[in-house]
Amino acid sequence: MSMVRADGLGRVPRFSEGVLAGGELEVELLRSLDDIRHTVVAIGSHDLALDLISNALAHRSPGASLASANVGSLGGLLSLGRGEAHLAGSHLLDEQTGEYNVSYIERHLPRRRVVLLQLAGRVQGLIVPRGNRQGLSTLEDLARPDVLFVNRQRGSGTRVLLDYQLRLLGLSPAHIRGYEREEYTHLAVAADVASGAADTGLGILAAARALDLDFVPLFNEQYQLVIPREHYEAPILAPLLDVVRGAEFRTAVDALGGYDVSEMGTLVWESSRG
Repeated sequence: MSMVRADGLGRVPRFSEGVLAGGELEVELLRSLDDIRHTVVAIGSHDLALDLISNALAHRSPGASLASANVGSLGGLLSLGRGEAHLAGSHLLDEQTGEYNVSYIERHLPRRRVVLLQLAGRVQGLIVPRGNRQGLSTLEDLARPDVLFVNRQRGSGTRVLLDYQLRLLGLSPAHIRGYEREEYTHLAVAADVASGAADTGLGILAAARALDLDFVPLFNEQYQLVIPREHYEAPILAPLLDVVRGAEFRTAVDALGGYDVSEMGTLVWESSRG
C-alpha cells in the first residue's frame, strides 16, 4: 500500500547508500501539486476513526484528503516536532497523574504551541477468537504457558498502557509468550488472532468486530488529536474539523462499537508555550 498511497517516487542516486535527513532528493510526482497541498498528513497512533475521517473528507470536500501513517503515539509526537505532519493521534497515559498526552507533549514538544482535540474515549481489551475457547478474561492469563500473545510496538499508547498494567500486577513480560512480537495497528493484531498466528492481543473493540472476533473489555482510555496551533487555525484543517464535529461522523464512530463520542471535537487542553 505504500506505492498505492504515495504522492511521488523518490530517486536515490546510483551507488548511493541513502539520503541524509535534510538532504535534497529528486521526486517524480504521482499526484498534482494542488492535490498534495490539500492533503492533511496525520502521523501517530492508529484508530479506525481516522479511516472514517478520510472517507468523509472525500465526500464532503472534493480535493481534500487525509494521508495517515501508523507509527504509534510517541512516534507521532516526534514527527510533529520535526514538522512532518499536521496532526498526530495519541493516547499516551501518564502513570503518575492518570492524564493522557499532556506530559508527553510538554516533554517532547516544549517549544510548540499545540492543542489537544478530543476524538473519543475507547475501550481496550483482549482480542480473542470467536467463542474464546481458552477462557481468557484478565491480563494475568497472558502468563499462561498455553497462551500466545501478540504485542504492539514500543512507543504506541497501547504498549504504554499494557506495560503500566503489567507493572501494577507485578507480572514480568518475560513470562508472556509472544511479548516481543510487535504489530503496528489494532487491525494487524486482530488479523494475527483471526489467522491463528496468536491467541490474543491487546486492542480496541472496533478491530475485533471488523474481523468477527470476540473481545474481553479491560480498560478505558482517551484517544486525542495533537495539533500544532498554526495548523489548527489554517484553512487546510477546516474541512477535517467540520467532519469531526459533525453529527454524521459521531454516529458513524459510535456504530463501530467501544467508543465514547460524547465529547468528540472539543478542545481539552492547549499549551501556553510557543
